[in-house]
Amino acid sequence: MEQERVVLCGANAYERKYYFNQAFKGIPQSIQEELHIICVLFTEEAGGVFTIVFEPDGSVSMETNADDDDFYYDEISSGLLVSEIRRKRRELLESLSLYYRVFILGEDLSEAPEA
Repeated sequence: MEQERVVLCGANAYERKYYFNQAFKGIPQSIQEELHIICVLFTEEAGGVFTIVFEPDGSVSMETNADDDDFYYDEISSGLLVSEIRRKRRELLESLSLYYRVFILGEDLSEAPEA
């Protein structure tokens, strides 16, 4: 059985909505709030739709896209913002990946080699 990507959270500038996947309600509230802020600020600045997803291997990805007729969407800004989030929130993203690998995928990290 092939695993699929799973959306953790996202924001939509068109509908002005934020989504958090309740399958991950075990994530501490402070982290959930931080994710909410990241997603909403992203769409306020660049527009479009922004999502944070878990890949099948447990890594965290960020995606952004826009409607074809959205002339206000700034593709360059969105790419720069994703890079900035990766750089400034590296520890948060690594912690989310670890959470997913342990609690969702059931990996036993006690036997994993240390990096």
